[in-house]
Amino acid sequence: MLSLLSTAGGGVAATEIRTAAQQGTEPKFQSAGAAGGRVVGICVDIMRAVEKLDPGLKFTGDQSWQPLPRIYSGLDRGVQDASCGLSHSAERDKKYLFIGPALFSIRYYLVARSDDTALIGNWDDLRRLAPDNVVLANRGFAAVMVLESAGVDKIDAGAADPKLNLQKLLAHRGRFFFHRTPGLQAVLDRSGMAAKFKILPTVMAVSPLYFVVAKQLDPAVVERLRTALQTLEKSGELERIAKSWE
Repeated sequence: MLSLLSTAGGGVAATEIRTAAQQGTEPKFQSAGAAGGRVVGICVDIMRAVEKLDPGLKFTGDQSWQPLPRIYSGLDRGVQDASCGLSHSAERDKKYLFIGPALFSIRYYLVARSDDTALIGNWDDLRRLAPDNVVLANRGFAAVMVLESAGVDKIDAGAADPKLNLQKLLAHRGRFFFHRTPGLQAVLDRSGMAAKFKILPTVMAVSPLYFVVAKQLDPAVVERLRTALQTLEKSGELERIAKSWE
């Protein structure tokens, strides 16, 4: 249930939209510094831009980290109202409302060991490498659905952390790691093992990301959020924010 907050200074009531920072999605959400530091990222910038356009809306919870399954649970139970930066899927389309326009798009690539000679131009090339074509992906993330929809039958999504998947790749427990940009190069750099890997040049898939809201959210609030996002899209601000994090 939505609540009203008093804004500092004027005591004007603002409508609270409860959300969370999704773990493991840099630069959609990422820490500004050491563990426990301020949460920044594309989605945080978008939420602040929405609040600037419509001061009567206030996002709360964007400084609290949650894994994606907990975010889903919060939306389902009515203790959260919105989540920033999710892609369409059959299950999500049934349960939630997608608020257009697209916030930004992510591009998926395959990561290989630096000495791998594989040349991948499309999904058929990947299939032709069988049986040595196991693809690692992060458990619970949209990358798994992208692989499944492309007909990839050898998927290992046992690890939820990108660094763990890179370690598995280095240990030859998979041939490739499937991940998205913006954020992929930063994942490699933070692993401390970037020189041991290479990002294959082919964009394997492109997925637009949207604001998703719970179906119980007040339709008037949904419309205000949609209007603000449309204004940001038309002005080029959404594109500017996304590019600033690449």
